[in-house]
Formats: sequence, structure tokens, C-alpha cells
Amino acid sequence: MKYYIIAGEASGDLHGSKLVKHLRLGDPEAELRAWGGELMEKAGAEVVKHYRDLAFMGFAEVIANLNTIRRNFDFCKKDMLSFAPDVVILIDYPGFNLRMARFAHEHGLRVFYYISPQIWAWKQSRVNLVKAYVDEMYVILPFERDFYARFGVDVHYVGHPLIDALEEHRAEAADLSAFRKMHELDKRPIIALLPGSRKQEIGRMLPVMIDAASRQGGHQIAIAAAPSQDLDFYKDFCSGSDVRIVENDTYALLHYSVAALVTSGTATLEAALLRVPQVVCYKGSALSYAIARLLVKVPYISLVNLIMDRPLVEEVIQGDLKAESLARSLDQLIHQPEKRQELLQGYGELYRKLGGVGASEKTARHMLKTLRESSVHESPLS
Repeated sequence: MKYYIIAGEASGDLHGSKLVKHLRLGDPEAELRAWGGELMEKAGAEVVKHYRDLAFMGFAEVIANLNTIRRNFDFCKKDMLSFAPDVVILIDYPGFNLRMARFAHEHGLRVFYYISPQIWAWKQSRVNLVKAYVDEMYVILPFERDFYARFGVDVHYVGHPLIDALEEHRAEAADLSAFRKMHELDKRPIIALLPGSRKQEIGRMLPVMIDAASRQGGHQIAIAAAPSQDLDFYKDFCSGSDVRIVENDTYALLHYSVAALVTSGTATLEAALLRVPQVVCYKGSALSYAIARLLVKVPYISLVNLIMDRPLVEEVIQGDLKAESLARSLDQLIHQPEKRQELLQGYGELYRKLGGVGASEKTARHMLKTLRESSVHESPLS
């Protein structure tokens, strides 16, 4: 069968790569054409558009790049129809993918959506688009089942694919001394900085993170570089300091860190599942943040707190995001054993809520079963 997959961000490339792996195991003759990144390509998909060309952060940035976004839509429509897939698989990335869901549906293509858009947070009216244009929805957060049920939408809860990726990391991880040598880190305890994957957010977050972490004496500071950015981009922020840059090894960096400063997003969940005490950070443009305050319908910005339905990890956002306050929060994580223990106990509960290993395999198996059953029913010989 032929699969057209669209992932528009680094996390989508990661989860898409695991899905591609299991689709190919279940369908050795699979043809997979994708929008994604290096991980999906390595897994066996032909990547025709890289996600680094798609990521625009916030309302203001989207408006400034409307012509580029429009060209991406036009290319995707032509490329999809030319490929003529048996199914279009959309991975998160709602601003783009919900429009492509409509286009694919209107052209008679089957549409699967893997990893629901966060429409439970804002723009809940988008659930009507899912009802109209998506044939199968696969969700990865436990509370999403109840959300969709409120609107009469049946979904498949498959668990979180991050757990699969992290289990692979644990099996393959180098020891601490090898990790330090590989990335030229000294023997001080490590503080990890995860400033996001887009240039705009890195530019806002990283200087504050470095300032805050530098006030914590006796620690090695290391930045997790996003695969979508060149290393030279990070070096400008580290000039004159002993801050290190860790490339293509974020899980190991988190695993060996005593604490982390993490930009809101999937990385907050990664840090939690790797049991790293963290402070969640976020700062957007003034316009984007003002609009978001009017529209967002959830009480927290981190996935950890949303899943736990309580403020397990501290969130420092927008005007409160200053080096002084961030340094105080970081100091508490490192030097207050009761604070660390409370977090670690909460992380254990979080892991249990997310359903354990096997999400990627379960999703691929269900997709293949649905496609094969549909093919039989549609056959004129059946």
C-alpha cells in the first residue's frame, strides 16, 4: 500500500519514524512518502519536505510568512494527488494538517490522524473538522478520550509513543564517562537547557536560561541542540562561556542531568519520563501571548501538569521569565531533597497514566487492519 505522511515538527518526525518502522514491518511492500525529517527518512520514508521549512512560531510569525505557507499548501496538494496514496496519515501540526485533511477527504482519500491536535486547549470548534474529514483518530493522552467523547467522536487511545523512544534510549545509552567524553563535558553535575526547536523561541529562551543556570555554581551547563538548527546558531549564545552544546543526544543529556530548564512542549514530558527535575519555561512575542491568553482554555502550559491535572512541575512564563526568578527555581530543584522527591514520585504516577510501551506498534497494527478490511470490503470480488 501507499502512505502519504505529514509531520511538521521535530516531535512529529520522531513519532512518525517509529510509526514508519512498524508500518514497514507489517507491510513489507509499503511505499511511504512523507513530510518530516532525518528520523523518518532513516526509518524508510521518502521525505519530500523537511519540517524545518514548515515551523513558524506564534500568530505574528505565521502572518509574516503567509506566502511561504501558501506555497507549501500548493506543493502538498499537487504532490499528494500525484502520489495517489491509499491513506493520508497526519501527525499533529494542526494549522496545516487539518486543512490537508479536508483536501484529502474531498479528493476521495482515506485520512488517519495520529497524535491529536491540542484542540482541547484552544479552538475546540476544530473538533467539527475532525468529525467531517478524519476517518480514524489515534490519540496519545488519556484525557483526550473523554474530550472527544463529549463531541460524539470515537477515537483510539494507543498510549504515548515517547515511552517507546525512551525505552530504546535506555537500551542503547552509553555510560556517563563515555557521554562526557563524547560531548567534551567535565565532571561537574550537569544542568540541561532545552530551549525549543524554532529559531524564534530559542532566541527568546536561551539567553535567559544560560544566565539563570550560570548562577548555579559548580555545574556544567549543556544545551540540547535541535536537529533543525545549525550548531553555529547556538555558538553565538555561548561565546565567552564554558557552556557546551550537545547534538543528537538529548535523551542521554537529560538522563545524566541533575536538573533541566525546559521550553514548554513535548520536551517537558521527555524530561519527566526520564525522571529529571525541571522548570518549565515559555516566552512568546507580546502579540502572540496576548492572543493566546484570550483563546487558550487549559490551566497549564506543560503536558506534565495537564496530564496530572495539578501543578507538579513549576511553570515560569512570559513576564515572569527572568534570570533571577528562574535561578531561584532551579536552586530549589537542586538543593531541596523534598522538592526533588515530590517530583520523582509524581513522575512515577505520570508514567503509569500513559499506559506503558507499545504505542507505535499498536497504532501501526490498527491502521493496517483497518486498511486491509476496507480493501476487502471495497473489492468488487468481495
